[in-house]
Amino acid sequence: MTTQVKPIEQYHGTGRRKRSTARVYLRPGKGKITINDLPWEKYFSLHPAVENIIKAPLKETHTLTKYDIFARVEGGGAMGQAGAIRHGIARALLDANPAYRISLKKVGYLTRDPRETERKKYGQKKARKRFQFSKR
Repeated sequence: MTTQVKPIEQYHGTGRRKRSTARVYLRPGKGKITINDLPWEKYFSLHPAVENIIKAPLKETHTLTKYDIFARVEGGGAMGQAGAIRHGIARALLDANPAYRISLKKVGYLTRDPRETERKKYGQKKARKRFQFSKR
């Protein structure tokens, strides 16, 4: 007699911001947030403002205690990673319930922030800064 394994109910969303990419998974739970196998408080311990960024889509849709969040994030800095996680959570919530689209779209959580760093050009010190000019 074989037992049938019940698949885990899970929603997926990919978020990006600057150089950061986050793969976010939502599972029904009590609101626990895990980032790269660490609790979010430990992962972002030096940046207390990150809590508002990460939890914003959950607050907007009133689902703070409805889902457990598992995120794999790489690249960029702490604030870019937080923005990528927020984007991923918003997309995963949309996967869970398409009715959230109106409220998430209104506050701009579904829009990928297109701002990237400009490349450094040759003959210049940085992307826009020039070397010091002297007439003589």
